[in-house]
Amino acid sequence: MASTTKLMTAYVTLHRLALNKFLVAPPYHPIPGESLLGLKAGERMSVRDLLYGLLLPSGNDSAVTLADGVAGSTPAFVGEMNRAARRLGLRGTSFANPVGLDEPGNYSSPLDLAKLALRLRRERVFRRIVDTKRATLKTGAHPRRIVNRNDLVLEVPWINGVKTGYTLDAGHVLVGSGTRKGVTLLSVVMGAPSISARDADTLGLLRYGFSLYRRQTPVSEGETLAHRTVPNGDRRLSLVAGRTIRATVRRGQRLDVRVDAPRSVRAPIGRGERIGGAIVTVGDETVGRTPLLAGHTVSVAGGESLAGRVDDALPGPRAVAWAAVAAGVVMILIGIGALLARRRRG
Repeated sequence: MASTTKLMTAYVTLHRLALNKFLVAPPYHPIPGESLLGLKAGERMSVRDLLYGLLLPSGNDSAVTLADGVAGSTPAFVGEMNRAARRLGLRGTSFANPVGLDEPGNYSSPLDLAKLALRLRRERVFRRIVDTKRATLKTGAHPRRIVNRNDLVLEVPWINGVKTGYTLDAGHVLVGSGTRKGVTLLSVVMGAPSISARDADTLGLLRYGFSLYRRQTPVSEGETLAHRTVPNGDRRLSLVAGRTIRATVRRGQRLDVRVDAPRSVRAPIGRGERIGGAIVTVGDETVGRTPLLAGHTVSVAGGESLAGRVDDALPGPRAVAWAAVAAGVVMILIGIGALLARRRRG
């Protein structure tokens, strides 16, 4: 799994250390070709900046510094990584180091990497880091300008993560994520022969996933969703939606609009009066709610008022409509006053 190993390094760190804590970099002796942040032994850096150095340029020295800061040593930290994997149900995963170098006992599966990345995406700071194109780290011995090694974050507007990896044995690896149509999807590519193949396969997976979704507007503001009887009224009552609800629906999912309002209502009822509510669900998930409002005035049978008839004739929400009427009356009175003043002057 190469440097996607660092997803677990980040997970354990986020659950054990405060972001503003400073850690001291231990001595680190890389082999040729390792990705590094360039920390010197004894250099102090905040956990937040170390996480940026871990996840963007994929610094192995950042990983070892975090491991020592959490557990006191790399072997102890690896033990915590494996315990966390068992808690998260990652049955096809084992860790032998916190950086992702090829080593017996350091492996994972696409399913497990997806589970881990989805769990990490619950953390706001993680989402922010992996969706960063470039950053300047200021807490080390000198400022460092770093760039995200995930080319898709740099080039594709809707891609927002997550982590790349490469070793000779693993090939090119990318756990990717993107957000479109109001939904976020995750992909995992392992063992790709090149960066271009890795990125193309990631985009292919995500585009296929998004093709299964569509945006719908199950409820529009002002739309009549139900009717209710008014036993003492002069007519039935229409219940209209107070606001628009939009939803993203996956192919095969069921979208429902459920009305929650009394079966009958007593008059008098003013237009715009809240009577109940409506809930929109996709599958088992609630995706939106709206108040249900009286679509018109209902007077007591045989006693409809002039105000009620005027109210029904006015477009738009009741309060806004009557405010417009009041403004119009005021303007008329001002005009009459101005006319009378001119006549008096004449």
